[in-house]
Amino acid sequence: MSHRPRVLVLTGGPTDSSPPLDVVAPLADIVLADSPEALERELPSADILFIWNYAFADLDPLIPAAERLRWIHAAHVGVDPLMSPVLLASDLVVTNSRGTFDTAIAEYVTGLLLAFTKDLYGTWRLQQQRQWSHRITGMLRGQRIATVGTGSIGRCIAAMLKALGAEITLVGRRSAHDPEFGTIVSSQELAAVAGRVDTLILAPPLTEHTRGMVDHSVLAALGPAGYLINIGRGPLVVEADLLHALSSGQIAGAALDVFDHEPLPTDSPLWTASNVVVSPHMSGDFKGFETALVEVFVHNLRQWIHEKPLDNVVDLSLGYVPRTTV
Repeated sequence: MSHRPRVLVLTGGPTDSSPPLDVVAPLADIVLADSPEALERELPSADILFIWNYAFADLDPLIPAAERLRWIHAAHVGVDPLMSPVLLASDLVVTNSRGTFDTAIAEYVTGLLLAFTKDLYGTWRLQQQRQWSHRITGMLRGQRIATVGTGSIGRCIAAMLKALGAEITLVGRRSAHDPEFGTIVSSQELAAVAGRVDTLILAPPLTEHTRGMVDHSVLAALGPAGYLINIGRGPLVVEADLLHALSSGQIAGAALDVFDHEPLPTDSPLWTASNVVVSPHMSGDFKGFETALVEVFVHNLRQWIHEKPLDNVVDLSLGYVPRTTV
């Protein structure tokens, strides 16, 4: 670049934790924005927007005035909050933090599956009641599991579970052959896939093609012995259909880390459902993840400064980073 880049870092407000930016400071001028007003004021003079928190990331009315802006980086994997007609019509480059959370989320999902399979929740409840109740539990080895999403997170989950002996079906946007997992099944066949597995795991991006993909038909096919795990986005599931499936015994249970509305409202029946594990969108957060996210940005910032291609470039027409580009 011919000048020192100006990076605008968008946080979630004065009480939100700011990213560790010490490693950015030698490379660029940094300005923090912790409100919509600050974003509107500072964006026109920014070369790069680093979105740490999506809380105020309503960019549509601001992009036309941001004449210097060339690159938006999200400290997230999902970029659905950014997708808008104005952004799609622009020539802005959008990158994300693909790869940062893969192993942490895969471990989290594996822990949930082991907890379900070994009835750890039942053991805990019986312990509180001081009841000695010997039971026979299942094994993860041999379980039939479908992972929806062929990106780095979905593939990491599938690989970890496969290493533990589970039988994996990978579900993607379209059918294809995969050298590691065999046939990737099209998401259009999701109900048929759900009818053949013990657990359905959701890890795709939220797009117009995936919104509401798990509905009554998919849950009915999953059946009374089946479990649903969602670490992708809440709107992947039709929540009303899920609540009915859980309360009626249509499925055995669910583990949900993401929801239609976050934080989950205190009056949501999901909080008290005996067959549901609720967690507050934390499956990918590990000790040191903030530093790891900034390192992803700094790597791309160095690429930007030296006019080299950026990593993790989002295909805006798809809403995610295609595998073929990494």
